[in-house]
Amino acid sequence: MSKFGAQQYKQTHITTANRGQILLMLYEAAIRNVQRAIDCIEKKDIPGKGMAIGKTHDIISELTSTLDHNVGGKIAQDLERLYNFMTEQLLQANLENSGEKLAAVKKLLENLLEGWRGAVEQVNKGMTK
Repeated sequence: MSKFGAQQYKQTHITTANRGQILLMLYEAAIRNVQRAIDCIEKKDIPGKGMAIGKTHDIISELTSTLDHNVGGKIAQDLERLYNFMTEQLLQANLENSGEKLAAVKKLLENLLEGWRGAVEQVNKGMTK
């Protein structure tokens, strides 16, 4: 598949995804970018680290902005606090070149992704009944 074909496929995949699938894709992209930042620290690739952390920050900002406190209540509040904590850790990791802080953010994102996968699966099962 050509690069153009791959980009078209990816765009079609995103535009036809439901909200749950998009949420999962955001978490997966954040995890990939945190890992990329960790790898860049190990390689002493400072510009690459900054770009990867910036992308992760943007994804977490998007996740924060889509929280619905009227529907989500305490869960939305807790997620917002967790997203704010991750943002602070990303900033500190960028300043300190800290792979440990990035690894902690990655672990949090992986745990959230696992939980959301289960929730999305349950919603999708309910829609097919």
